[in-house]
Amino acid sequence: MSQQESFTLRTDKSFRDSLSSVDEAGNRIFFHPKKPKGRYYNWRKILSYFLLFLLFTGPFMRLNGHPFMLFNIIERKFILFGVAFWPQDFKLLALGFITLVVFIVLFTAVFGRLFCGWVCPQTIFMEMLFRRIEYWIDGDWSEQKKLVSAPWNADKIRKRSLKFIIFAAISFLIANTFLAYIIGSDALIDIITSPVSEHVGGFISIIIFTTIFFFVYWSFREQACTIVCPYGRLQGVLLDKNSINVAYDFLRGEPRGKHSRNRDEKLGDCIDCNQCVVVCPTGIDIRNGTQLECVNCTACIDACDEVMDKVNKPRGLIRYASYTGIVTKVRKIFTTRVKAYSVVLLVLVSLFTYFLTTRTETQTSLLRARGTLYTQVGENQLRNVFMVKTINKSFDQKEVSFRLKQPAGTIEQIGTGFVIPPQGYREGGLFITLDRNQLTGVKTNIIVEVVHGDEVLETIRTSFYGPAQ
Repeated sequence: MSQQESFTLRTDKSFRDSLSSVDEAGNRIFFHPKKPKGRYYNWRKILSYFLLFLLFTGPFMRLNGHPFMLFNIIERKFILFGVAFWPQDFKLLALGFITLVVFIVLFTAVFGRLFCGWVCPQTIFMEMLFRRIEYWIDGDWSEQKKLVSAPWNADKIRKRSLKFIIFAAISFLIANTFLAYIIGSDALIDIITSPVSEHVGGFISIIIFTTIFFFVYWSFREQACTIVCPYGRLQGVLLDKNSINVAYDFLRGEPRGKHSRNRDEKLGDCIDCNQCVVVCPTGIDIRNGTQLECVNCTACIDACDEVMDKVNKPRGLIRYASYTGIVTKVRKIFTTRVKAYSVVLLVLVSLFTYFLTTRTETQTSLLRARGTLYTQVGENQLRNVFMVKTINKSFDQKEVSFRLKQPAGTIEQIGTGFVIPPQGYREGGLFITLDRNQLTGVKTNIIVEVVHGDEVLETIRTSFYGPAQ
């Protein structure tokens, strides 16, 4: 019997029929993972603290005096990297979202749930912030278990109260940061510094967000990844045998067993110490293979490497690898599926880049006034009345004018001046007059330029109506 067959026979597949966080009676299993340590954990800490810094400072960053990031769904106003987007840019935003989804699909097909373990805010907050505070207050996993079963004495009340206060304070900070991304930092500061009676809605929003975040990190925890988040469930269709994941080398590790001086040479390198299980924040046994609950946090890699060092075995029994790489010792990344995803992503990125670079600072709609056809001016000229609306997407005031590019004719603006405030719009009317000899039929195509100083901001195509020839 081969090592692979031995592994297949030994592994109990029943774990795939239920979540690791739920027992047979359907009750919640509350995990107390062992505090991880090792090279991957150290790298994750550095990256996590950098991302936390960006997250908490993001709403307060300014570019030329304007927010760097803003996602104001209420007012349908979005600012990404200092560039403002309006509802009229929905197609561009939708294309950007589709491009992001395809990138995630491609990235997952190649690297599995690497995003979840290293970049996902849920993992960073839980493992690098709240969990580390818990280790500091309650101790490591064994001490935490003892504290859970201990009676409510002074020490337990002190620790629970301290943890509750700190968790609530951090949840309040996260809620304020989250709200700042929606309404802007200036509006948030106004809510905080003003009496509650002046901003009841904002105050209630902060309380609701604080409660949600506190519940997630105090109680719900890893279930946000295993039950709520759809990304883990998409693994079944996104991953294949060539996808790189946190994986157990069953060929090297099996058959597992306790080592001794008179060790049976048939045993693999896995000594069945169970350290990869006790350190897992979602309570799985990585030796069973790729599982929905695994977020690729690398805690099991560090734990296994530490054990391998102690038993004088090479590291990497648990490592980043694909099933094909483990079996054939050949890492195959550019599969047919990955190439197909790459082509689609390249096309989407090209389209998104084109539309983004050709996006104008203004957007004008030019429509013929309702209920009007044309009026005759003199003997040989006809006039149409148009209603114009121009949106200023930039942060600068724009004073625009209109000129007829094609065919020859005149444009008269109704009223004086057409000044558009930053992030605002202006409506008005235009008289467009053409000679009869310029008409090509009942409808004549015309081109109007929107001009700011000497700069042509955009070109509008519309139709001029005249009598039948």
